[in-house]
Amino acid sequence: MNVVQQHHARSRSRAGHEAPGIERSVGTVGDSYDNALAETIIGLYKTEVIRRRGPWRHIDAVEFATLAWVDWFNNRRLLEPLGYLPPAEFEATYYRCQSTPAMVAGLM
Repeated sequence: MNVVQQHHARSRSRAGHEAPGIERSVGTVGDSYDNALAETIIGLYKTEVIRRRGPWRHIDAVEFATLAWVDWFNNRRLLEPLGYLPPAEFEATYYRCQSTPAMVAGLM
């Protein structure tokens, strides 16, 4: 455990937020949401590609089907909340409309 983790562990246990015998996670706030999103996408992929199109005879077939699904998911899937735009197009439009270029903001 590094110094920052030790500090957080001490401050959490002093504040009474930790039950005796239970260690605090070393993740950051919001990690559970990232994990939940990843697990949702993986489940969707398995349902739409792996189970529906199987059984698979070769790993190459799985890889090509995965590439096609990821391309569809990012570039052709239309989402109502985004104005029936694919996610990649919506993201590109969003960044094109920003007043501060990403390079100036230190993001590139």
